[in-house]
Amino acid sequence: MNPTESPVVLEGQLDIRVSRALWLVKWLLLIPHYIILFFLWIAFTVLSVVAWFAILFTGRYPRAIFDFNLGVLRWTWRVDYYGYAALGTDTYPPFTLEDVPGYPARLHIAYPEKLSRGLVLVKSWLLAIPHLLLLSFFLGGGLYVTQASEDPDAWTWGSGIVGLLVLFAGVAMLFGRGYPQGIFDLVLGIDRWAARVAAYVFLMTDTYPPFRLDQGGSDPAGSVPPDPSAPAGEAATPSPAENPVGAGQ
Repeated sequence: MNPTESPVVLEGQLDIRVSRALWLVKWLLLIPHYIILFFLWIAFTVLSVVAWFAILFTGRYPRAIFDFNLGVLRWTWRVDYYGYAALGTDTYPPFTLEDVPGYPARLHIAYPEKLSRGLVLVKSWLLAIPHLLLLSFFLGGGLYVTQASEDPDAWTWGSGIVGLLVLFAGVAMLFGRGYPQGIFDLVLGIDRWAARVAAYVFLMTDTYPPFRLDQGGSDPAGSVPPDPSAPAGEAATPSPAENPVGAGQ
């Protein structure tokens, strides 16, 4: 396999008309998505256990479960891209498990026809440990503020690298300087790394994720392939540049 090839393709197109201040309330706007995703991730977890046994005994990931789990990951990526994993668009994410070609954030994982029955025993935890340790530093669970229980007047704050980078980008947008391209490229590189590791941990590929930041909105592994089930000539969803949502400069 070419060094840049990967079964996981993650894309993000930066909306040049992203609002200066909308990011301050996106956590509120995303509450409906968070509620639905909570239940979708419960189903994802249960079905991943079913898939684990299926791979162990047959060497195959049940296609219906794979498509559902990929849909959950796609939905999550769109919400993260709109929200605080990127702040890359003001186009509100759709409520769907399907790929949305016109949306600026897309994710694809190639379906594996055959998976190792032996690797399924160790790849989700043992083999993934180096990546998980590094990503815990980069991602860190987002930006947060907490109050020390032993001292009610002492507050502590923390964040992973992505949380800080996105905060810097938000402040830059707030003061009319736009989204710094360098920060965007680095954030997408970290998000892309996390997506590759997630696909490996969730048993959706046997391809070990590279220790590499492929920065920028376009994935060097290629572009998300068209949906073969879509009718020929089907009109595409309006792009962010054509969508009036997020034009609040």
